[in-house]
Amino acid sequence: MTDPDLSRRALLKTAVAVGGASALSACLDAPGTGGPVPTGDPANKPDSQHAWREYIRTDDHGNSLLPRHQVLLYATLPGDGPPSESDRETLESALSVLDRAYEWSAEGVVHSVAYSPSYFERFEDDLPEAIDLPDPTPLSSFEEPTFDTQDILVHLASDRAAAVLEAEQALRGRRDRANGVEVRASLTDVATVDSRRTGFIGAGLPAENQDAEGIPEGDHVPEASPLFMGFKAGFVGNQASEDAVTFDSGPFAGGTTKTMTNLRQRLDDWYVEQDDSERIAEMFSPGHAEDGLVEGVGENLGSDSRIDQFVDDIEDDAREFGRVGHAQKAARGNRDDEGNVKLLRRHFESTDDIGSDQSVASLHFPTLQTAVSDFEDVWEAMAGEDLPAVTPAVRQRVNNGILEYIFVRRRGYFLVPPRRHRSLPTPRPDA
Repeated sequence: MTDPDLSRRALLKTAVAVGGASALSACLDAPGTGGPVPTGDPANKPDSQHAWREYIRTDDHGNSLLPRHQVLLYATLPGDGPPSESDRETLESALSVLDRAYEWSAEGVVHSVAYSPSYFERFEDDLPEAIDLPDPTPLSSFEEPTFDTQDILVHLASDRAAAVLEAEQALRGRRDRANGVEVRASLTDVATVDSRRTGFIGAGLPAENQDAEGIPEGDHVPEASPLFMGFKAGFVGNQASEDAVTFDSGPFAGGTTKTMTNLRQRLDDWYVEQDDSERIAEMFSPGHAEDGLVEGVGENLGSDSRIDQFVDDIEDDAREFGRVGHAQKAARGNRDDEGNVKLLRRHFESTDDIGSDQSVASLHFPTLQTAVSDFEDVWEAMAGEDLPAVTPAVRQRVNNGILEYIFVRRRGYFLVPPRRHRSLPTPRPDA
């Protein structure tokens, strides 16, 4: 007998992936969707667009539970000059619709608008020197990503599929009203949406959507896992806080930088050739596997993956066990001089195959940090190009964390301004 909750969740995820008016209608008609979506109060929105933690769900250990349904819109302005004041007012009007239509919460819609280095090249002035926002680049010798250089990245997220779809349709000028609020302007009045990408996260959703290229046939993804690779992630004890990744001074005080990487996943060997202990060793560290620290999807770890205690052992682990862990490698670059975590990670799964109708397992990997160079340091540590020199058992991809199973497809860098400058800012908005 079909589980009605499973069928409903799968329908909602599929609707978000497909998008459009018919998908929105299907979500609105689906049973058990939670009643009316709460409306917003613009005066109660936080100053930082990336301030989500206080407004979304958390688990029993205080770990953030990211909104289940997510939409990314990559958009480009016409021509090569700066936007006009009229353009700025139009976009602010469009975003203000979302402010009034949806509560700033996972039951409503949380969202952000970010801008690429290419956008700021439209202006004669440069960004302040304190803003570290380079052009995207390959971060290892074995990756060849396509770079996202569109001007604008809009990120919409909600636990309510209907809400995130309706918000998108409003921004694209395809709705007269959004949750009862009149739509008088849209993103597409000033820019063209070049790429639409979607994703999902949360226990049950990856298991329900594992019938995708890159995942072996069968029921390999645990029902309790929020991600395709079968483990929890984003433990609050191993994440930077929102305050830590927020600019505390300058014209963009209250903002942050954002990187967005898309990773193709090929998990046949992950699930078919590896046993649970080997997966734990390669996801966390060999010490986690040897000491039996991870049960199931890792719920028993609580609020801290305990990775810090294994970082200094990485070369010894490589020699003794012939493999190293993904989290173990990344943590080497993800701590400042005082031992504080530098990145706030908000990754979620997808079955989009950008540019085609195929269902392909991939991971959208957004990070927030005060300087993009922090992200680059962490990524280079995770790439582990130094480790094959320690022992021949560890090769560039094999036994080197999870590199055998993930492949970088796309990467983009963006500035997320504070709310007051969210609509087509100049590089010196307070001048």
